[in-house]
Amino acid sequence: MQLNFCQCRKQTCALNVILLLILMSQQCNPQRVEVPAEVIVDPKFSSPIVNMTAPVGRDAFLTCVVQDLGPYKVAWLRVDTQTILTIQNHVITKNQRIGIANSEHKTWTMRIKDIKESDKGWYMCQINTDPMKSQMGYLDVVVPPDILDYPTSTDMVVREGSNVTLKCAATGSPEPTITWRRESGVPIELATGEEVLSIEGTDLVIPNVRRHHMGAYLCIASNGVPPSVSKRITLVVHFPPMITVQNQLIGAVEGKGVTLDCESEAYPKSINYWTRERGEIVPPGGKYSANVTEIGGYRNSMRLHINPLTQAEFGSYRCVAKNSLGDTDGTIKLYRIPPNAVNYVENFEARHKGKKRTKSSESHHPARAQEHSGEDMENPGKRKADLSLGAESIDSIYGNSAAGSLRRQDLGGMLLLLLPFAVAVSLATAGVIRATQMTLPPQTLTHV
Repeated sequence: MQLNFCQCRKQTCALNVILLLILMSQQCNPQRVEVPAEVIVDPKFSSPIVNMTAPVGRDAFLTCVVQDLGPYKVAWLRVDTQTILTIQNHVITKNQRIGIANSEHKTWTMRIKDIKESDKGWYMCQINTDPMKSQMGYLDVVVPPDILDYPTSTDMVVREGSNVTLKCAATGSPEPTITWRRESGVPIELATGEEVLSIEGTDLVIPNVRRHHMGAYLCIASNGVPPSVSKRITLVVHFPPMITVQNQLIGAVEGKGVTLDCESEAYPKSINYWTRERGEIVPPGGKYSANVTEIGGYRNSMRLHINPLTQAEFGSYRCVAKNSLGDTDGTIKLYRIPPNAVNYVENFEARHKGKKRTKSSESHHPARAQEHSGEDMENPGKRKADLSLGAESIDSIYGNSAAGSLRRQDLGGMLLLLLPFAVAVSLATAGVIRATQMTLPPQTLTHV
């Protein structure tokens, strides 16, 4: 009986081992669950990411379109830093300017608010498949130009004859183009002598600067991103005074008025005044009226009006210009013209104009024409006396030799010699005759 019990115990143990093995085999080889084939679909991108360009300060949007995403997830990353920005609808980065939105579990749009220049670069849209799928898009941030205070030039003061370089530096994206213009619209004179309205380059070089280069220059920076910016740089050229006298010899009739003219150039602006030959300053007021009129940035017109003229006012006058760099002057000789010289010319002109009128009307008034011509023929002595008077007038102005030579000429020769004198006096105003316009060639002397 004891033996049978033992045998039973052995059979029970064997059965237990068999059950244990069955259980272990079931755990090691689980049955596979069949999944319908239509659920396992590989996601893919429907279209590439469109690159975007936006000015700094605006919002930028990058869109990733995924088809058949299924159980997978979409993430946005910054490529250069390998920073995860978003996963699905969750923003991972601490950058509060980043946002994410999706439509129909298909379109995933990342928004970057108030973009900065540092946001420029490549961004990746990634699907966590195995292997991972991704595509990239580029965000370009453009920046309007800005002119730097340094090394851009400030207003400059230079001496005439020196070399000048105006500099202009600007930042921006894309890199700005620098254009130079003169504010007044006057062309810029290049070193080659060519004149242009504008020139490109960060540096504007003006060798051997002259006074006409003085003025305001505009440095304009532009890169296609509005607005363009400009800076105004003023170039001031210093030079000592210079005086120009158009008429150095002026004749006038005593008792009449006369005006003397000079033109001065100087910068810094000069002090202008008139003196007599001995250096005494012409006092303002009374018969003297002096005024200075600016006719340009550095040019002035000096005028001295004297009325009435007496014997004391004839002689030399000096127009003086003086500034911190020097002084200079120009001389005008004022001489007296006898009144009888002017009277003769007036009579001569009247008779000459009368003949012209007679000639032009001969066909209509023959009798009147004969009357005028007869008067001249009947009074040859009167004509000769008039010419003698003219000779005496010239004698008083140019000396006895001129009058003597006139008296030795015949009547026609005397008329030819006196005609230029008559024309000159006819051009004079208020009894003033400029000798340079009568017989002397025009003279322009520049004093520096």
